[in-house]
Amino acid sequence: MLLIIDDDIAIQTSLSLLFRKEGFKVRTADGPFDTFEILQEETPEVILLDMNFSVDTSGDDGLRLLRRIRERLPDVPVILITGWGSIDLAVEGMKAGAKDFITKPWQNDYLVQSVRTALNLAQSDPVSPDRRELDQQFSFDNIVGEDPTLLTILKTVGRVAPTDAPVLITGESGTGKELIAEAIHQNSRRKRQPFVKVNLGGISSTLFESELFGHIRGAFTDARTDRVGRFELANKGSIFLDEIGDLDPASQVKLLRVLQDRTFEPLGSSKSRTVDVRVICATNRNLEDMVAKGLFREDLLYRINLITVRLPSLCERPKDIARLATFFVNNLKTLYGRPNLHIGKEAMNWLKTLSLPGNIRQLKNVVERTVLLAHNDKLTIADFEQNLTVSPKLQATRSLPEVGTMTLEEMEYQMIQQAMAFHNNRVAKVARALGITRFALYRRLEKFGIPYTTEE
Repeated sequence: MLLIIDDDIAIQTSLSLLFRKEGFKVRTADGPFDTFEILQEETPEVILLDMNFSVDTSGDDGLRLLRRIRERLPDVPVILITGWGSIDLAVEGMKAGAKDFITKPWQNDYLVQSVRTALNLAQSDPVSPDRRELDQQFSFDNIVGEDPTLLTILKTVGRVAPTDAPVLITGESGTGKELIAEAIHQNSRRKRQPFVKVNLGGISSTLFESELFGHIRGAFTDARTDRVGRFELANKGSIFLDEIGDLDPASQVKLLRVLQDRTFEPLGSSKSRTVDVRVICATNRNLEDMVAKGLFREDLLYRINLITVRLPSLCERPKDIARLATFFVNNLKTLYGRPNLHIGKEAMNWLKTLSLPGNIRQLKNVVERTVLLAHNDKLTIADFEQNLTVSPKLQATRSLPEVGTMTLEEMEYQMIQQAMAFHNNRVAKVARALGITRFALYRRLEKFGIPYTTEE
């Protein structure tokens, strides 16, 4: 609710129409007496306060009422508005706790934006000095949180970003590895150069060379024109190799060469090309274990992990859940034109206890789905519960057949079919979901006669 305090009925009417059109619930008061009657009934989310309620134009009336409101409601933002504006009066008002100072006649767009900004800041927890200091030094846009582990990671990112050291980012799916990779690039000397993202898990081994190093016309049957590879596109900038743990052994050898020599040959060409790129890799796998099992080259691991950054799961930083949820909701307010959208206190406390194995990605999905389907602007526990989906792993556990009703081979066939349908036949994702390599999955797909494509 927006409370407008002004003794001019024309001003009340004008402001009420403006903010109701913007989707706000509005109440009006003529002065201090009406104001405190309303405050006994409900607490506003933001207050627009006129500075004068008498013939006197000094602004003392508004300042006195502002101080009384701040004593009673210290967390509710107050925006001052007056036709007798002066720098001294603005300073006095800000010292007394006002969030902004606007003079009449106002600009509608500016006034609405000021109110929305005050609301967003009021709904967010205050930023800690450590996080504020980091944001002053570096560009960490869209990285939300103040958990000590995250702040330590951001400090490391700030230190290594200006160098060309290769960085390996590890952590569970959905923890924000791509955002950290972008932050490394944005805080480097290469920030005005390309930042090229490559999902290695989505590239089949047959297309690996063409995708990363390019090809020349006629290199293979469908190569009708020359193609520039991802490494050449990233020249002078940074390349982000996501899901590097999914690379097959042959592709690992080809990647190692370009990382060692900074040279490559487009498919079908015998002429080497040189490239200058900063390499950032990410994986949700344990590469050391893969090296021990002979699944990942040890020399390649040493090439990519001069600096290793491990991102914590969301359950390791539960205090950041509220900040992240508020951040997502504030973004959706503008996207869906719902300025009063917010999460209720009970729902926010409930979110903090929620098991989120999909981490930040899952939280974002839950919040956005709830916003889309909720009827009211205040999101409740019931709204979130109604839109939660059961994870495929948990659902499969609940629907296991009775012993003796199905053979192990039949179960394997059904599980692969379900996984292929769930992941839209994307072989790399299906293999990860089933906990097997892509080559093992290919063998099973051929064994059971399940159709698939190698191009993802």
